[in-house]
Amino acid sequence: MENGDISCKPNAFILQTPRAKPNGQLPARPREDRTRTMSNEELLKRTLRKSGVVLHPTSLPGPHGMGSLGRHAREFVDFLARAEQKVWQVLPLGPTGLGNSPYMCTSAFAGNPLLIDLETLVDDGLLDADAVVGGPDRRDHIDFALTIAFKEERLAWACARFRAHASDDDRAAFAAFKQEHSDWLDDFCLFTALSRAQQFAPWNRWPKPLKTRQPEALQAARQEHAEAIDTIAVEQFLFRRQWMALLDFAHQNQVMLVGDVPIFVAANSADVWANPDIYWLDDDGEQIYEAGVPPDYFSPTGQLWGNPIYRWDVLAHRGYDWWIQRFKRTLETVDLIRIDHFRGFADYWQVEAGQPNAINGKWVPGPGRDLFDAVHQALGQIPVIAEDLGIITPRVEELRDALELPGMKVLQFAFGGDSANPHLPHCHIPRCVVYPGTHDNDTTVGWYAGADAEVLDHVRSYLRIDGNDIAWQFIGVAWQSPAELAVVVCQDLLSLDSSARMNTPGVADGNWSWRLLEGQLHDGIAERLRGLTRLYWRSERSYQRK
Repeated sequence: MENGDISCKPNAFILQTPRAKPNGQLPARPREDRTRTMSNEELLKRTLRKSGVVLHPTSLPGPHGMGSLGRHAREFVDFLARAEQKVWQVLPLGPTGLGNSPYMCTSAFAGNPLLIDLETLVDDGLLDADAVVGGPDRRDHIDFALTIAFKEERLAWACARFRAHASDDDRAAFAAFKQEHSDWLDDFCLFTALSRAQQFAPWNRWPKPLKTRQPEALQAARQEHAEAIDTIAVEQFLFRRQWMALLDFAHQNQVMLVGDVPIFVAANSADVWANPDIYWLDDDGEQIYEAGVPPDYFSPTGQLWGNPIYRWDVLAHRGYDWWIQRFKRTLETVDLIRIDHFRGFADYWQVEAGQPNAINGKWVPGPGRDLFDAVHQALGQIPVIAEDLGIITPRVEELRDALELPGMKVLQFAFGGDSANPHLPHCHIPRCVVYPGTHDNDTTVGWYAGADAEVLDHVRSYLRIDGNDIAWQFIGVAWQSPAELAVVVCQDLLSLDSSARMNTPGVADGNWSWRLLEGQLHDGIAERLRGLTRLYWRSERSYQRK
């Protein structure tokens, strides 16, 4: 689609929100119903334009030190429904490692057990009510050390009770879960048990028989750590049960879930340990190359992420089986996928291991369309948003457009340059997603407070505003954009300053800890957001003059 083309071209990105049956039960979710394309007539009938909010579940309010998948998650869905929002964008939901980043998980398939709601476990009979009293009492930010210790102890109690006293139905459901997910669950549970037994040393520091996955050593480890392995599997079962219940609740309220698939995985993960041949590693499991980005908006020395680089030649020979399985499993739990660092599929920044920063790397061709053709052949056309930020070349744009994927526009990147900046609203096209700022940006209030005079002058003159209510002024601009989807981080709904920033790229500490306070998303905010949503036709109910 060219910049001047404002037609409503059907593509896999356009989704129909699942509708509940009259009895409250959701209809079956066959793959074709969730990924099918629609005619222009159908699109117009179903309201093309949508909007939503970014909030990681850890940022939800509630007791026990961090957000979870229980009552407060459902209350957030209720808020979205009252504000007539159709999308909840979450960040990756996997188990985090050092730094607590959801983009550095120990598995690309597992869920984070710390998101399991303890009060729901009480309702399920797996914890006593007095077991969930107390815990970390700070509500505005997460104290990870205290929270992890508190929740892990109670999860251990719940899993022990499940293993000892689960009903016949729950045992049957657990057995079915283990069988259905054995392709990733077996390796993840063994990896996690071994990691704990090795005092959380990286897997390439384990004894050689374990790090090289010698069959006899793995069999002995499964026997030695059988109880721990089963407990970890129970945690994953409980996570999935709570997540799928939340997903169904969202669908009953006409809210879609947007998940996140980071292109790279953490070096110390079950994925790399179980599949070392698809990464550039030496015989000792050490990285030969690692991923990052060159100097950019966020860092003058680039970002050195530390993720291992894929052996795309090996993956191509295998028919991209690992990636097909990753997309398949992700689409079981969300309605739409945002691919983080999509540009890496066209070209990725490769740095030799051991470099102090990312300056001395080089661009290397990625798999391009070949990967997505294999995925589409196996799974059909999947609903994807391409995170195409950073240094974008014609190759990246050609790949995105050939796949007919929506890219991203960020208003904070729009100002201070010339009129051809693609992030400026007059350059937006329908097939894109617009944000005032993302989870990697400062809050809009914080960004505006720190912007230089040239940027501020451009903002005020272009938008014809005084900037006194900048967060909501940016929300209004995003909502009136021609973009099919407009999304705002929750902090901007509250006009919060830089102290509420979720993540600062290139900075290892102090991220991912912001939390929403109970009652902050009140009816006044819902009404204000609903008004913009109707005014700019992102709701079934359009604005009408009285």
